[in-house]
Amino acid sequence: MIEVQGLRRRFVQGRGARARVVQAVDGVDFVARNGCITGLLGSNGAGKTTTLRMVATLLAPDAGQIRIDGIDALRAPAAALGRLGVLSDARGLYPRLTARENIVYFARLQGLSEATAQARTQTLAQTLELHALLDRRTEGFSQGERMKTALARALVHDPPNIILDEPTNGLDVMATRALRRTLQRLRDEEGKCIVFSTHVMQEVERLCDRVVVIARGRTVAEDSVAELCARTGRTDFEQAFVDLAFAEPSPALEMPADHRRPAR
Repeated sequence: MIEVQGLRRRFVQGRGARARVVQAVDGVDFVARNGCITGLLGSNGAGKTTTLRMVATLLAPDAGQIRIDGIDALRAPAAALGRLGVLSDARGLYPRLTARENIVYFARLQGLSEATAQARTQTLAQTLELHALLDRRTEGFSQGERMKTALARALVHDPPNIILDEPTNGLDVMATRALRRTLQRLRDEEGKCIVFSTHVMQEVERLCDRVVVIARGRTVAEDSVAELCARTGRTDFEQAFVDLAFAEPSPALEMPADHRRPAR
């Protein structure tokens, strides 16, 4: 289970007199439970990727709390990261290595023995339909093939919690369908806690048990698709999202850099 409370993060853009502080995340709260797919839904720039990078311990928040299966991710990041499988927007495969070598290499980094790493790679190849790709160099892989390999790499240590940042970007219809089936299997058969960010309404409607709507760096709603539609009085989820995400004028997210508070 992943618990996020009061998450905030600022970035400084520019230098000198032109420097400004942008409040990328300004109060994100959500709970993602085991055996559940939780979607972070928001328009581009809403703060989804920054939020997931903080949850994955890749960025330190300015404020807030992150707990991974009860572990304080800010005080014990290594322990928290060991219970996470992370698929970021940058696939980061080593092009001169085969798919198998990429997966086994990350398994060894997670502390698995060579034998266990090879066995897990074979299991994931079956789950993700990777057998035809295993002994090919990843250089020249299609976007869908890269996604499958990167997902196997993220899952090789069998983490109970999975984070995916816009995983369907650039995928064709068949690759998207394959990913959807995989995530549903991981949820239903293995009870994984899955969190993924997206701005695609159809993905949320077809996959998510819970939806966290993020706008202007804040959580503005959290519930099932049906409940969010009921709350807004809409039958169309896209319109419900627009009502929730754009209900209020955007507050100022920028301020002079010399007024910024130090990160905590």
